[in-house]
Amino acid sequence: MGLIQGILNHISDSFQNQEITTSMLLSVLVVVGVLALYEFVVYQVILHRSLYNKAFNISIAVLPFFISTIILCLQSNLVITLGTIGALAIIRFRTAVKDPVDLIFILWAIHIGITCGCRLYEMAIVTSLIATVVLVILNHVNRGMRSHILVVHCKSAENESAVTGLLDKYTRKYRVKSRNYTEKGMDFVFEIVTKEAGILTGEMEKETGIERFSLMEYDSDDIL
Repeated sequence: MGLIQGILNHISDSFQNQEITTSMLLSVLVVVGVLALYEFVVYQVILHRSLYNKAFNISIAVLPFFISTIILCLQSNLVITLGTIGALAIIRFRTAVKDPVDLIFILWAIHIGITCGCRLYEMAIVTSLIATVVLVILNHVNRGMRSHILVVHCKSAENESAVTGLLDKYTRKYRVKSRNYTEKGMDFVFEIVTKEAGILTGEMEKETGIERFSLMEYDSDDIL
């Protein structure tokens, strides 16, 4: 029992030795504020979706402030640490994250809060800069290639070869999503990837067998 009690006393003393001063709190919040503002700007510049979600961007910018102060409290007192763990265990967030890239920014915000709360400023700054470089590089991979949904109405099924011929020429890849036969003609739905959408629509206008068509750009679950 003496050994166990000694270990518990050592752990308790290590938590009690931390004193949160005003200068420490201000230094943490200042660095968190700078990095949070930096992430806020990066999310606006490196936008991966067609529709900008301002509410989400504000959330990831404010989140590090709370996390960093929580980390400071956890370092100061063992009782607060155990109480915080119990409180966080019963919290449930029901908001679904539709875009996987949003998880990167959420984890980034959490990372800023934790590292700054532990006063590991160099780690927070270097990681943020490296993450920005990686995002910029990956954002420019296949730049200009856009995913589209092409809906075409033709006079007959015989015109499918003309449409696919244009898609072979002006798209990187395509896939037939559906074929719908009607008395008035035939409807096709294609999923295509191209950066020459304007040229493609111009060539389709010249095809006599194509009566009408619609080209919609989409990104993930968002269709414009």
